[in-house]
Amino acid sequence: MENKIYDIRQRTYKYALEVIKFLDDLPKDYISQVIGKQLLRSATSIGANIIEAKASSSKKDFANFYSYSLKSANESKFWLGLLKDSNKISSTKVNPILNETNELSNIIASSLITMKTKQRF
Repeated sequence: MENKIYDIRQRTYKYALEVIKFLDDLPKDYISQVIGKQLLRSATSIGANIIEAKASSSKKDFANFYSYSLKSANESKFWLGLLKDSNKISSTKVNPILNETNELSNIIASSLITMKTKQRF
């Protein structure tokens, strides 16, 4: 995955597409498929909540959607870690997605901190 920083909406959309491609490479066993479905839900939720934030009616709603997005990113890290540590898929396939998940999580967390700082003043 590219490490270019651009509009978070575009980046989370591209990330969701990368996760979908990644899921095609998962083994077809029961455990991998169940974890894969959980990952699909959480990973696509990151971008969906960012889109909802842009359409929110208040600053509080905007921050709440970013918070949901961060929770989804953290959940995605959990599922990716399980797939990696259970050896369901190779580290070389998981690591690029996991790295992008970490970067998105950091960007969203930083945005939340900025929002909270601005609300205090």
